Amino acid sequence: MPSPHDTLLAPSILAGDHANLRSSLKVIEDAGLEWVHLDIMDGHFVPNLSFGPQTVKAMRPDSKLFFDVHLMLDNPQLYIDAFLDAGADQITIHIEPNYPVAETLGYIKSKGCKCGVVLKPDTPAEDAKKFLPACDIVLLMTVEPGFGGQNFRQDVLPKIEQFDTWRAEMSLNYRLEIDGGVDLEIAPLCTARGADTIVAGTAFFKAADPSVFIAAVTA
Repeated sequence: MPSPHDTLLAPSILAGDHANLRSSLKVIEDAGLEWVHLDIMDGHFVPNLSFGPQTVKAMRPDSKLFFDVHLMLDNPQLYIDAFLDAGADQITIHIEPNYPVAETLGYIKSKGCKCGVVLKPDTPAEDAKKFLPACDIVLLMTVEPGFGGQNFRQDVLPKIEQFDTWRAEMSLNYRLEIDGGVDLEIAPLCTARGADTIVAGTAFFKAADPSVFIAAVTA
């Protein structure tokens, strides 16, 4: 069913110009968008490194965008304060590692920051159900996290529907975000199933006309 939220696009800065991240922020702002997705990778939980809180903090004064920070870390609870201090508006944490997920969500929220959980493509939806009342957003990875440019995992579509169903059944209001391999053909498949927050990296930054891409994704 359609989401209770308006659909928005959150371009992933990971696909921007790493030599000039400020210019990538400006591309997003000039396109009239409100969110930027920041992928934080530790080289352990996922086989790649991106950047840390210092980089996020350096970008913060130059942008009024909503900083959607996705922590792909083995021990995200150890870095919450650093990303709060860096200016995160929202922090999402994976449920797969062994750490106190519920307590970490509660801590993020206690600091006045939005929070949510993230699931890899093969992680069962049921594993996250108990955390949903604490979530402002649920992020479903539609590729294996760690690298851009992968193909969308069609087998995640039923999971999107499941979280949309739970949102209605439990009278919750979290956003439902998808990340990975989203293009003009894939986005409508996801929004039709309840997704309302679309992360796009390569497809956005490489688009011949970003405005056309945005209009199609958020239609």
